[in-house]
Order: sequence, then structure tokens, then C-alpha cells
Amino acid sequence: MIWKKLRQPRIWRRLYLERLGEPLLYNVASLFVALFGSVRKKIEYDLVVRQPYAYCVQQAADLAVKYGVPKIAILEFGVANGAGLMNLCAIANEISRETGIQFEIVGFDSGAGMPPPRDYRDHPEKYFTGDFPLTNRERLLERLPKNARILFGELPVSIARFRQESRVPIGAVSIDVDYYWSACEALDVLLFDASNYLPYVFTYFDDVHAIDHNEFCGELLAIKEFNADASHPARRIAPANFLTESRLFKRPIWHRQIYLAHVFDHEFRSIEYVRNRRKSVAVLSNPYD
Repeated sequence: MIWKKLRQPRIWRRLYLERLGEPLLYNVASLFVALFGSVRKKIEYDLVVRQPYAYCVQQAADLAVKYGVPKIAILEFGVANGAGLMNLCAIANEISRETGIQFEIVGFDSGAGMPPPRDYRDHPEKYFTGDFPLTNRERLLERLPKNARILFGELPVSIARFRQESRVPIGAVSIDVDYYWSACEALDVLLFDASNYLPYVFTYFDDVHAIDHNEFCGELLAIKEFNADASHPARRIAPANFLTESRLFKRPIWHRQIYLAHVFDHEFRSIEYVRNRRKSVAVLSNPYD
């Protein structure tokens, strides 16, 4: 898959902008990791297709391991022709082999392309009616693995259906619905009972990266309003803190597209749960003693 992506001129431009300015040592090491590295190492060196998807799934799996959760759900809002969803399935399959975590993968899409924009908040200058249709539904559904499915239709209806059917906590979510009002609807998936999630959910927002994306339109406005809503104070969305500083390669744009949806009312974040799990107090050493 990665070799097919290298045929595209935009990929070479990204490599030029994001990789060639990085330390030579890391770029040389990348060659060896590409040939011999584990999936975890390849994600660490940004050697996978759709690095943000891989990062979110891996981090969600590690969090599930930490809390003893054997299976989690990964959601994608905005399937279009299915390239992202198929990639998500492939990534999850590899990470499952490494971590033992099982995945339920669910896509959400109208199946008919973008609906009409409602006003300027939907960025009609960037996205418009009919964009990103699913051109071969049957072919895509045939190619999906058994642990993946797509819920077609209006988002409120599909989210309600998912809430009734799913029995595993949500670990990661991708929001790629472009419009402001569609993003608002998609974010309702974060308002279930706390037991439906990991303590925080790794969340990727696709349409926040352009120079003219702003907090008065689109997905950024949806995030802002979600956080300002007093009806759910225990649910808040925040950028992944110090993500760039924790990565080997510092220049990729996707770092600023990763957020954490915090579930502050989750059992695993309660004082009682933490008190019962702690076996000892933390003690710092003193080299001067």
C-alpha cells in the first residue's frame, strides 16, 4: 500500500516538507525499520499509510491493555469511497496481532456524498453538495473484514443504532465529515454512558489543518461548542498534549489533528478506583542523600 502512495506527487511533496528537514540519523534508521521493524516501530517512524489512524489505534490498544479491556471499537465518520476505512481495518489487524486486543470497526456515512451546506459555517467554499460519494457500495462491503461494518444514513439515526448494538468501549474516533453541523452530530457519539468508552478516546479531526480553517466554522467550531456545553461538563475535547515533542519526527501536520476526548466521569478516573489499585505511594530518590 505504501508503495502505491509513493506514486502520487503530493506524497513526495509531503516527504520533502516533513522528512528531509529532520535529522539524517532518523531518516537512515527509517530504511532499516521499513525493512525489518515491527508494526509498532513503523508507527513510531511514521512508515505507515495514514499515520494518524495508526497512532490512534495503537494508543487506544495500549490503553485497553493497561485497563484489561479485551476488545474496543474504532469509529470513522465520513467513509466516502472507503480507502480510509480499509486502511483502518488493515492497521487494526496488525496491531491486534501485536497486542492481543480485538477491534470492532464501524464506519458512518450517508452513502450519497455530501448533503447541501446550511450556511458559511459549513465551509461551502471548500466542500459542497455531492462531494465524496461512495461510488461502489457493494464492492466496498464485500471487501470489509468480518469485524468491520458501515452504518448508512443520517448521523443521529446511525449513532442511535450503534449505541443500541455495540457492546464494547470506544477507543478511537476519526471525524472527517467536513461540515460544521455534521461534526456537531458526530460528536454526539461522545455523550453515551461513561462505560461505553476507555477513560479517554483518541480522536482525529481531518478538517482542521488548512490555513483558513478556524474556530468560527467547521470542525473547529464544533469542538469549541462541544466544550462550552454545560450539559455535559464531564466530557471535554483537548489537543493531544505535547504530542509533537514526544515523536521522533517533529514536522508532520497530523500531530495537530489529534485530540483526546476526555471522559472525566469514567470509573477508571475515579478516586475510589485509583485508591483500590495503588499498592504503594510514589517515592522520589534523592541523589544528594
